[in-house]
Parts: sequence; structure tokens; C-alpha cells
Amino acid sequence: MKGFRRRRPAAPPQPEAPQAPSFPPAALVLDALGRKCPIPIIMLAERIREVPLGAIIAVQADDVAARTDIPAWCRMKSQTFVREETLPQGWSFHIKRDY
Repeated sequence: MKGFRRRRPAAPPQPEAPQAPSFPPAALVLDALGRKCPIPIIMLAERIREVPLGAIIAVQADDVAARTDIPAWCRMKSQTFVREETLPQGWSFHIKRDY
């Protein structure tokens, strides 16, 4: 068959790159950088009621104890620990106010 060209098989579809989960922005950010345990927890406990129910409050801290203390506080107080984000100078802990 003259003039007949074979078609190349279509390339298999490329898997989509996984997208980072979308989180709502923090309604309030507490700066506890440079403060040692238990100050980040005290700041969180004092100010969490300033955000509406279902909103996010972020605590920025550089004390390594905060990495275990803040999630533990959330479990004790029935708040939702959303995520931990690494900052150049420490971490940002995101907590959803549940009550």
C-alpha cells in the first residue's frame, strides 16, 4: 500500500504529579519563637478561643519540645492537630479549634 504510514502507538498517559494538600490559612498566628517549654502551650491555651470554631490557629516555635507537647495538648484538649510545617527557624504547628 503506497502512501500508507504507520501510526506510532500513543504514548501511555503520564501520571499526574501529586498535589500538596490544600489547607485553610491560619486565622491567628502566635509567635513563640525563642520561648521555651511550656510557654508555647500556654500561649496556645490562652488564645485559642480568639478564633472561631473550625478555624486554624498556628503556633510558631523553635523549642524542640513543642514538637511533642503541642500534639499531646491537642489530644488532651480535644482539638485537632492539623499539621506541622518546617520553618527556617523552627516549626509552625497548625491546630483546628473544635470547641
